[in-house]
Amino acid sequence: MRKVVLNLAMSLDGFIEGPNGEYDWCLTDQDYGMTDFLNNADAIFLGRKSYEILMNAGPELFGSLKMYVFSDTLTTVQGNSEIIRRADFKQRVEEIRHQPGGNIWLFGGAQLISAFIEQRQINEFILSVHPVILGAGKPLFIVKDRTKLMFLGSEQFSTGLVQLRYTFSPEFDYGMIDL
Repeated sequence: MRKVVLNLAMSLDGFIEGPNGEYDWCLTDQDYGMTDFLNNADAIFLGRKSYEILMNAGPELFGSLKMYVFSDTLTTVQGNSEIIRRADFKQRVEEIRHQPGGNIWLFGGAQLISAFIEQRQINEFILSVHPVILGAGKPLFIVKDRTKLMFLGSEQFSTGLVQLRYTFSPEFDYGMIDL
């Protein structure tokens, strides 16, 4: 089964955008592992806003990736893209994950990420923590319930950026205990 990997930049205080939607705080002086990451991915799950940002930046930017856009408002998408409606979320994600292919990059806003967390549909979290405190902006997580994660590793860079890797913590099944 294909892996869904959340890979995002965030500020030290947990924001993925500044207060005005800006990304100018993200370090771009090094590759930070993106080339290897993209070599192992052939699809991307993203929300409508992220899709629109990527299309405005240049549709060819991630043109080699099949794009799955989660939106109930878009009626058309460009190129190698497909719209997934909220009502079809769980079924389509499962179908796509069972298709042959590489990893699927989860790149979206907090609402989309929260939906994937609630459905336990993320295999790995790669969080690139940039050495900046924004004070305000768009938070990475807006989850309803506490979610325990298991640490997989980290990498630090000369710029102060730290890349953290996690997965969901295995759940302990109390029903299996013979008392």
